Amino acid sequence: MELTRLRGFRDLIGADARAMSLVEERARALAAGYSMKEVRIPVLERTQLYQRSTGETSDIVEKQMYTFVDRDEGETVVALRPEGTPGVVRAYIEAGLDRADPEQRLFYSGPMFRRERPQKGRYRQFYQFGVEVFGRPDAACDAELLIMIDELCRDLKVPFSMEINSIGDQKCRPAFREALVQWGRAHWGELCDDCHNRIDRNPLRLLDCKIDAKLTESAPKSLDYLCGECRAHFDTVKELLIAANVQFIVNPRMVRGLDYYTRTAFEVMAGGLGAQSTVVAGGRYDGLVETMGGAAVAGIGFAIGIDRMALALQAAGLAPSAAPDAAIIAMGPAATRHAIVVARNLREANLNVEMLSPERKMKTLLARASKIGARAAVIIGDDEIARGVVQVRDLKHSTQREVAVAEAARAIAATGKE
Repeated sequence: MELTRLRGFRDLIGADARAMSLVEERARALAAGYSMKEVRIPVLERTQLYQRSTGETSDIVEKQMYTFVDRDEGETVVALRPEGTPGVVRAYIEAGLDRADPEQRLFYSGPMFRRERPQKGRYRQFYQFGVEVFGRPDAACDAELLIMIDELCRDLKVPFSMEINSIGDQKCRPAFREALVQWGRAHWGELCDDCHNRIDRNPLRLLDCKIDAKLTESAPKSLDYLCGECRAHFDTVKELLIAANVQFIVNPRMVRGLDYYTRTAFEVMAGGLGAQSTVVAGGRYDGLVETMGGAAVAGIGFAIGIDRMALALQAAGLAPSAAPDAAIIAMGPAATRHAIVVARNLREANLNVEMLSPERKMKTLLARASKIGARAAVIIGDDEIARGVVQVRDLKHSTQREVAVAEAARAIAATGKE
């Protein structure tokens, strides 16, 4: 039996894993600055959770979920979570927060699973960092989350563009839905088979179709059907973004692929990713908590595709290096004992240090230090111990100088520079 990873799954090693960690670390730090509290939800949930929330006609529920029967739970059909929002909403309701303390600002992070056609930027196990805010129906909350996303992308220095739209609410969306149905029937012969199935079940998803993207340019626009309240809400979101100097594009074709969205919807695209360029997506879902059995509490959220954001960093040449600042080369048993202390002191000075094997020859160790990308080699022998110094070798320029042990950190920081 060949023991290889499953199709659509990845091993993340070294620089790839570090890029993913950087995105999550920056997102966590930003969430703390926005007074968000962490929530951890199970990887496994009842399949009904996603049928009720994500929508039975969505691609996620119809085609992409990993489901199986859990014999320990009375033959319950369960699923690996394909997204985070339904689980967070369930946890919010189950904890009684929808009635006891409705206004909550939460974030989550972790793996999601979808049985999709694998390609770069689209994997069957992928990672999301998500934010969900409950109890805030106001446009200022929408703008605040969009500003948060803008801050993250700017912090990571990823080239990006932000698109926003309003898809209305229960009052005005029925008219927009009917207009799409009529348009779809008028263009029946030009639509793909999937869109034939969508016309009556979920016509908004006609605008989500990649096959008929060119055709749907002539479809009705949601903005033309907004009621006064929805239009005022969207206008306020735009005004606040302009005030915060956030650049955005209004895209009236964007509807998002999940059933629970209402009013504001948005996506953020990054450069260098090709077809899978969406790195952040989300929107308002004011009716979802009530639909899932909770109180009538407003909600809004977004999810960052950590995999795609990391790929965007790498495409832009912004991914952090996993290479050490210094490789420690100790020549002999006494030097090894001394090197352990030197390495510890260098790490306390916030340097990335790797100790190399003391059982190899100098030439081999210098070659290893270069191979792992270290900027400097710190060489310690019996003579260096006696004089209280170390040799710091600049591996980029092939130069070497002797410095006092106390000055080693400063000397390493200066190596590799032009």
